[in-house]
Amino acid sequence: MDFGLAGRVAIVTGGTRGLGRAISTALAQQGCVVIACARSEPESLPEGVEFAALDVRDPDAVAEFVETVAARHGRLDIIVNNAGGSPPSDAATASPRFAEAITRLNLLAPYYLSRAAFPHLEKSPGAAIVNIASVSGIRPSPGTSIYGAAKAGLLSLTKSLAQEWGPKSIRVNAIIVGLAETETSADTYGSEATRAKVGQSLPLGRMATGDDVARAVLYLVSDASEYVSGAWLNVDGGGERPLFLDIVKGG
Repeated sequence: MDFGLAGRVAIVTGGTRGLGRAISTALAQQGCVVIACARSEPESLPEGVEFAALDVRDPDAVAEFVETVAARHGRLDIIVNNAGGSPPSDAATASPRFAEAITRLNLLAPYYLSRAAFPHLEKSPGAAIVNIASVSGIRPSPGTSIYGAAKAGLLSLTKSLAQEWGPKSIRVNAIIVGLAETETSADTYGSEATRAKVGQSLPLGRMATGDDVARAVLYLVSDASEYVSGAWLNVDGGGERPLFLDIVKGG
């Protein structure tokens, strides 16, 4: 499927691994110029994807990076704020430094990049920002409470920027990613057998893949969604089954 993105310039944060790598690959295959940024350079990159070392939590570094990209390519059309995450942490004992770091990565960094990109996006006829959020932002997130709060903030930011920047023809949307399979899934969900069981608990019978998320990104940055802004698109296979249903059934 041709999404009509050839020649557009896209930045994907955290675009060298996991969901971000799938997003970078999909955009490049559609003919975009893709700059994937991360703190360290990967051993390999998808074909057609450039790499830039960047700490997205540093607003000055982000601003300099955006200006370099825009100057080199003459335009900037697409921002995918994908970088994020958090290790497990008990809310009662997490340090203020930890809480600030998680908030900077998952909430402030997308704002820093979007803000820096704004002057260039308003010149683009197809400007689009996609924030990669999480189900942790719309339901309780025990064990990663700061992360969940930051992702909830990112969803709020998405709607606010869509309203502020809509008159500049910049569309801002978010994807709420459900339980997903990546190269680090074993750390989160355990063994392959356990991950299969988790997937089977979802209505569509499996966890999300990078390609599932990437295809949603392609839709949201293309002209196919030209009147979609401020939206939260769930890519979660139908959502997690409420635990009480199994308790009632078992009782």
